[in-house]
Amino acid sequence: MRKLIALALLTLSPAAFAQQATPPTPGPSRTFDASDLFGLEVASDPQISPDGRRIAYVRRSGDIMTDRMRPTIWLIDTQTGEHTPLVAGPGAHLSPRWSPDGTRLAYISSAEGGASQLYVRWLASGESIRITGLPNAPSSIAWSPDGRQIGYAMLVPVEQPRLGRAPAKPEGAQWAEPLQQITSVTFRADGQGFLKPGYSHLFVVPAEGGAPRQVTFGDFHHDGPVEWSADGRTLYTSANRSPDWEREPVEAEIYAVDVANASLQALTDRDGPDFSPVVSPDGSRIAYLGFDDRGYGYDQSRLYVMDRDGSNRRLLTGSLDREVQAPQWAADGRSIYVSYDERGVRKVARVGLDGTIRTVAEGLSPAGLDRPYSGGEFSVARDGTLAITSGSALRPADIALVRGANARQLTRLNADLLEHKRLGEVRRIQTRSSHDQLPIDAWLTLPPGHTDGQRHPLILEIHGGPYQAYGPHFATDNQLFAAAGYAVLSVNPRGSTSYGQDFADQIHRAYPGNDYDDLMSAVDAAIAEGYADPERLFVTGGSGGGVLSSWIIGRTNRFRAAAVQKPVINMITIALVSDGPAYFARYWFGRMPWEDHEAYWRRSPLSLVGNVQTPALVIVGAEDNRTPPSEAEQYYTALQLRGVPTALIRVPGAPHNLVGRPSQSAARVSAILAWFERYRDGWTPPQRTAAAE
Repeated sequence: MRKLIALALLTLSPAAFAQQATPPTPGPSRTFDASDLFGLEVASDPQISPDGRRIAYVRRSGDIMTDRMRPTIWLIDTQTGEHTPLVAGPGAHLSPRWSPDGTRLAYISSAEGGASQLYVRWLASGESIRITGLPNAPSSIAWSPDGRQIGYAMLVPVEQPRLGRAPAKPEGAQWAEPLQQITSVTFRADGQGFLKPGYSHLFVVPAEGGAPRQVTFGDFHHDGPVEWSADGRTLYTSANRSPDWEREPVEAEIYAVDVANASLQALTDRDGPDFSPVVSPDGSRIAYLGFDDRGYGYDQSRLYVMDRDGSNRRLLTGSLDREVQAPQWAADGRSIYVSYDERGVRKVARVGLDGTIRTVAEGLSPAGLDRPYSGGEFSVARDGTLAITSGSALRPADIALVRGANARQLTRLNADLLEHKRLGEVRRIQTRSSHDQLPIDAWLTLPPGHTDGQRHPLILEIHGGPYQAYGPHFATDNQLFAAAGYAVLSVNPRGSTSYGQDFADQIHRAYPGNDYDDLMSAVDAAIAEGYADPERLFVTGGSGGGVLSSWIIGRTNRFRAAAVQKPVINMITIALVSDGPAYFARYWFGRMPWEDHEAYWRRSPLSLVGNVQTPALVIVGAEDNRTPPSEAEQYYTALQLRGVPTALIRVPGAPHNLVGRPSQSAARVSAILAWFERYRDGWTPPQRTAAAE
């Protein structure tokens, strides 16, 4: 009987791989190590006051005792640079929003336990009051122009009719939980689990406290963002209120909601989503984002403007072949600020009503820490001063101030930790795909102390999405890999965002496909430029990167070992078990799995598992509802049955992102490194014999 070369199922805990990790060096480590995850801080959601004198922002800090990144709200004086905590007590504190006159700050906090609530702080007195006592957390908070009301969105529960009934329970009896009845198309969401029956609606509440008043109704979701008209009589939002909205995952229109009588008027009507409405300072126009739905897996959102009654709609960013986000009007009403990504780096542009586009800030950085995704946030004061999140390949996001051509960094949240560490240098690599000579960008994180001409074992680390992008941004995974002596290659293959619509469309209904050639070409470039040891290649990636990691080892044996994280393995099953069932079949395939199962199977990594000879570690969050554990388990079981070395790691309590708890992030990277070290010299399948047959 054939001997199975396999490892046992593992459940990831902080100490799960301690015995396999590199022994600690005496004294503080000079390179980035796992314990440093608890010392990191990162800035997000910078909100500059209307007069530009202060910035409120959310600061997430590692807490080793609770094993979480805890959000607090801090305040920066933009003239003196003074930096003070504003809301930093127990609980999580988020979404600071300035009142129109800049004297108060609304925010969302769980300071009193239970559901998060809406608070307002008076800056002059330093006093905060709780404005709401809600059964569910509010979101999308927005001040009315006169500062007297605050609008927000909240889930309103509904009671579903039930099939049948249980017998009467005797008093004091301990019975099982009642049956859970589901009738919605999408009934769970990643990070939330099974969804509570109900619909998101808009509310208004007095800014000094009082009874909230619901202003949208019906069996539809109105999630926001919330935007007020200049006269405070109307709320603008986006929603899909069509009869078949549950099966239309992209569709949305912009609605005007009368605050007094709750009547609604649709302002847009195209086949495709319109969203993120923002009102001009004089109230005469509405800028918004949207696109025509082509039925593609990805469409770039573009900036439009219309009159407040929905007439005279026109496109402003037709000349910019990039997705734009976060529109904000300039105070003079003659232009709109937006952010966009350019080759993995986020920028801010000022778009005139005549369609002219001028970049006003560059080098924004995201709030994520584990991998080098593009991103970043900004806000604008009345005088055009920008507050942005700004970082680098060697530092997480800080807060910076941009006035005209001058940028000034206001925080250095990680100086005390990282200035004493030897980090891996990040270099850009540009190459062309062997498939069709398409230009491909990549970034290489080198081990600390690298010298030119020195070759290192290489980890190809593939981004998810697949419609996302990497860039020259700080990444804890990459720095931990580099500290262990690996070079780490982060590639933007075809399908990545920030390179234009045509580049993204290269994988439409062809994913995975020729992106394989792009990734292999980048690996070849790292070898040709003298960085990578061609005999010590490894591959990993998560989500869409998990798809491509498993696809790669089904097509080549050049990698010594793989770590396949939160993958999609079977396109037939993911279309029906993910938290986006209305999306995948319609936009990735165009037909349902039972209508064209061969197309689904051809693009499933499971179809290639019979070729795999690469030892593969499989990792998934136990509470992942995006690419559920059943996907990872299929791959693990198939490898077990084939006798290929494998192990399955389930991260307890983790959703799709896998990085909510620093200890688990550290243990996950340690597990990957231990796996790669185990198979540093590769693995040779046992010889088949007649008896084994």
